[in-house]
Amino acid sequence: MKKMINYLTIMMILCSASAFSADNEIYIDQSGATANIDIEQLGISNLIGGLDSVAGTLTPLDLDGDTLVLDINMIGSTNKFFGDIYANSFTGDYNFIGSTNTFTIQVDPTNTYGADSTDQQVDVTGAGNTITLNQGTTALAATLDLDWIIQGSNNTITSNINIDGATNYMNIDGSDNTIDYEGTGTNDSAGGYFYLEQTGGSRTFNIQQLSTLDNDWLKIVNVGSGGTICIVQNDQGSTTGC
Repeated sequence: MKKMINYLTIMMILCSASAFSADNEIYIDQSGATANIDIEQLGISNLIGGLDSVAGTLTPLDLDGDTLVLDINMIGSTNKFFGDIYANSFTGDYNFIGSTNTFTIQVDPTNTYGADSTDQQVDVTGAGNTITLNQGTTALAATLDLDWIIQGSNNTITSNINIDGATNYMNIDGSDNTIDYEGTGTNDSAGGYFYLEQTGGSRTFNIQQLSTLDNDWLKIVNVGSGGTICIVQNDQGSTTGC
């Protein structure tokens, strides 16, 4: 824990000293339960490290433990946030204002802690952003509550969740947005709820719910013209896709 605090203090001083210049970087390596981490970056071409970063060759954002809270605010364009989170009872709140930003995060991909009881919210205002959030890809994302609020056009959202009673809600306002979502589940208590409200034309949606031993629920409210919508619900059948 002490190691993490030292890294965070040093990097945040660098960030605040040049809050509106480019290329600030934050490195965090946290191990231990009940951490509460709050980060804000302002400007362009900033980086919160992880997933093999780049720029000054950073990595991690790596958070390991139970009952973790992470609050990220990135304000500006061409910023990047990458991270690995291994936790149960994790709360993540991500707020991005700006265009052409990249957000990539995975929660407990190796089933270290189980990825259960997670509450995450992604708020994006801007165009041309690329957002990837994968949860429990080998664990089960039990009782996940995931909310997206996207305002802007030409955004790309990718999410893969190993669902187990998970709820995935998206509210999207803008044209030419792309969603690629896959919810899988092999547990007999699996079953996921996906709800999409979208306003805007020329969208591309590829949505797959693939629980094999339980039910899935899906609701889409869509206003706009043009584009492609593909929905697959499959509980052990053979799908031909769209």
